[in-house]
Amino acid sequence: MMKWFLDMLSVNELALEIFDNLADLAEEFNAAYHELDNGARIVDCGVSTRGGYAAGRAFTEICMGGLGEVNFRMGHINEFPMPFIDVNTDFPSIACLGAQKAGWTVKVGNYFAMGSGPARALSLKPKHTFEVIEYEDDYDCAVICLESDHLPNAEVMKKIADDSHVDVANVCAVVAPTSSMVGSIQVAGRCVETAIYKLNELGFDTKKVIAAMGTAPIPPVRGAKLAMGVTNDATIYHGRISLTMKAPEIKDYLEKLPSNKSKGYGKPFNEIFKEANYDFYQIDTSLFSPAEVIINELSEGVVYHVGSVNTDVTLKSFGLVK
Repeated sequence: MMKWFLDMLSVNELALEIFDNLADLAEEFNAAYHELDNGARIVDCGVSTRGGYAAGRAFTEICMGGLGEVNFRMGHINEFPMPFIDVNTDFPSIACLGAQKAGWTVKVGNYFAMGSGPARALSLKPKHTFEVIEYEDDYDCAVICLESDHLPNAEVMKKIADDSHVDVANVCAVVAPTSSMVGSIQVAGRCVETAIYKLNELGFDTKKVIAAMGTAPIPPVRGAKLAMGVTNDATIYHGRISLTMKAPEIKDYLEKLPSNKSKGYGKPFNEIFKEANYDFYQIDTSLFSPAEVIINELSEGVVYHVGSVNTDVTLKSFGLVK
C-alpha cells in the first residue's frame, strides 16, 4: 500500500506548481523570468538579480520536490543575532535523496553547474541512489535547480531535457550562484538532506525515516572565493536535525553520524580545503554531516542524541570573530 502511494507522488509535478508561481511573480521575488527560443523556461534567482528570502524559500522547496516546508526566523549564535532556516519533510528519503541531493553535474561545452532537484528523479542521476530508495518519477515536465553563476543556454537546457526524457519546452530551471543570498539560503536549507545523505552513505535504509526536521544558520554572503566553505560550515558546525523513524538498528550508526567524528573536523571548511590543495578527493567525506542530531526511534520508544554545535568555528567561518 505504501509503495503504491509513493509511486503516485511526482516530485516534478509538485515542484512545477512552485516554479510557475515563481515565474509568474518573478519581480515580486526579486527574480527574473526568461523563456528561451526552444521553449525552455528559466528563473534567475541571483545571477543578475537580488533574490531574497522569498526566492530562497521557493528555490529550496522546489529543490525538495515540493515535499518540504521552509520557514525563517531570527536566532542567536552566542551574542550575535543570526537568521536561521527551518526545514521539515514527511518524505525525507524522496525529498532529500530523490530530489534535493546535488547528484547531477551539468556540463555542456563551457557551462558547468551542480544540478539538484526533482529532474534527477527523471534522469536517475545517480542511478544507484534511486535504486536504494526505490523511487523514480514519471512526469512530462522536468524541474531542475542549478547552482551556477551563469544562466544556462538553449544547448544546456536541451541536454537536461534529453537526459530527463522530456521535451525541451517542458524543462524549467531555477538558477542561483553559491555566492548569493539565495545560494546561502538553499545550501543551509540542505541541513536535513545532509543527515539523510550521511545515513545513506553509511548503509542505513533511509526509507525507514518517517519524518525529519532541521535548522541551520543562514550564512552571510562573503564573496565567491569563500562561498562554498561558508555555506557548508552552516550545517557542519551548526546544523541541528531531528529524525523520527522505525528502525531499532539505528543505534549501530549513531557513532558515525555527526560531523565531529570526521578527521577533518575543527576548522572552517575553507581552511581544510586549502590544506588539501583544493582537491576534494583529499577531504574526509564524513565531514559533510550535521553537527547535532536527535533521533526518536518509535518501535522501541527510545531517543538518541549525538554530536554538538561548534559556535566558535561557525562564527569564525562567518567572519564574526577572528
